[in-house]
Amino acid sequence: MQAMYTMDCYKRDFESKIVNVDDTGLWIELEETYFYPTSGGQPNDTGLLIDDSLEYLVEDVVKKDGKILHKVDKKGLVAGKLVRARIEWDKRYVLMRYHTASHILSTIINKETGAEITGNQLYADKARVDFSLEKFDRELMKSFQEKTNEIIEKNLTVSFKVLEREEAFKIPSLVKLRKQLPETISQIRIVDIGDFDHQACNGTHVKDTGEIGLIEIFNLENKGKDRRRIYFRLKHE
Repeated sequence: MQAMYTMDCYKRDFESKIVNVDDTGLWIELEETYFYPTSGGQPNDTGLLIDDSLEYLVEDVVKKDGKILHKVDKKGLVAGKLVRARIEWDKRYVLMRYHTASHILSTIINKETGAEITGNQLYADKARVDFSLEKFDRELMKSFQEKTNEIIEKNLTVSFKVLEREEAFKIPSLVKLRKQLPETISQIRIVDIGDFDHQACNGTHVKDTGEIGLIEIFNLENKGKDRRRIYFRLKHE
């Protein structure tokens, strides 16, 4: 199985051979796939697998034991068959916009406060960023909206590259990842947002920040000792 979405986030229609169908008849492994599996705070893609004229709804996509598995809504697909696949584009695209925006906001939080980003979650209508920070200054948090939008409006190019592990860890923003990533991972995909940000990420992103549209921070939460959360949404859907 090849995870093709890491190379082309805009591909929404493709053909691929079924290499395996599990005993339930519902979990499908493709030779190549552009469907994104739930991971890194980004929900899975949904869409269709089409066998001749029969359509199978892809309801879930997961990564398990190094394989990407697609859960369809009914039995009937068999190994060896070439199928057409269609990703639900509106869902994919809004998540791409949110994902790139979350990178920008996370970097601003880190640069402005030194806070460690502890997690994030993307939804179809909002996103959140979690971080560790002792002092919770709500006015400072709200200022991150304007600073994020300033970066977005620069229309910076978003690009990908794959580096060998040791080469990747020469990038200052990635040093902390060394202890988190297993030694078995020898190559790391880097998402570059112009010269502003460089992060290790296998998610889907837009080609330039101008595609995001402006964001607005609409909720701030104090989750306990040193635990903070920011919610934001796209202003122009």
